[in-house]
Formats: sequence, C-alpha cells, structure tokens
Amino acid sequence: MSTYTQILYQIVFSTYRRTPSLKAEGREDLYRYISGILENKKCHLYQIGGIDNHIHIITHLHPAISLSSLVKDIKLATTEYIRKEKIFRDFEGWQDGYGAFTYDISARDNLIAYVRNQEMHHRKVSARNELMDLLREHEVGYDEKYIL
Repeated sequence: MSTYTQILYQIVFSTYRRTPSLKAEGREDLYRYISGILENKKCHLYQIGGIDNHIHIITHLHPAISLSSLVKDIKLATTEYIRKEKIFRDFEGWQDGYGAFTYDISARDNLIAYVRNQEMHHRKVSARNELMDLLREHEVGYDEKYIL
C-alpha cells in the first residue's frame, strides 16, 4: 500500500527584524527559486507571494518531508541564493521560526487568492496583525513579545 495525504499548508516567515528588504523587482526570482526547492522535494506548490518583509507559501508536503526540515532548507538555500545573486541588497537573513497553518483542500482557491493579493491586503493590515490574526484563527497560543 502507498501513503496518501492531502494536507494543505500555509507557511509564513519574515525577514530578520521584519526588515523591508524583499524589494518587488527581485521577488519573482526568489519565488522561482523556492518553487524549485519545493519541486525537488516533491512538494506541490499552489502559490507563493508576499511583501517586502515576509512571504507566504501555500503547498502540499510530500509525506516523506517534515515541515520543520522543509522550512529550514528553504531558509538556508534562499539565504545563500540571495547573497550569491545579490538580489536584495539589504537582506540580513530570515527571522527565527515560522508560522504554519493547515487547511481543508476546499480552502485552496481562497488561500491562493489571499496570497496573490498580499500587496493590497497589507495596505489595510500590518504584517504583525496579520500573523496575530492567523494565530488566533487557528487557536495557536503565542507570546506577543515574540511577534515583531
């Protein structure tokens, strides 16, 4: 018998100190690079997007891949890529930690639209408030001192 899963994740992580270093002109290159990482790990990418200080990834993880190792691999590889290719001059690295939330597959289209519209969304909601809203929505306990 094979392993069958359908776990839709929204993964969110920020730049170090939420520095607005992910400038618009380099983001598509970063997203393509992350897409390649996910493809190599046999994860299905539905959408990736963000703004200058954080990114969202909507994906299904391959059953052999742990969430924590995937995020670690993405952060390490993209940090090296960004520095080597010099696509974000002010990039200092990624923050410690990440947010990861699971959804029913029926939420997929809404999640894709949400991530595609990050620029517009953040005209109304700060990245900090967005994260706190996600944590409350998913009933994840948190300490505000760690929410930058």
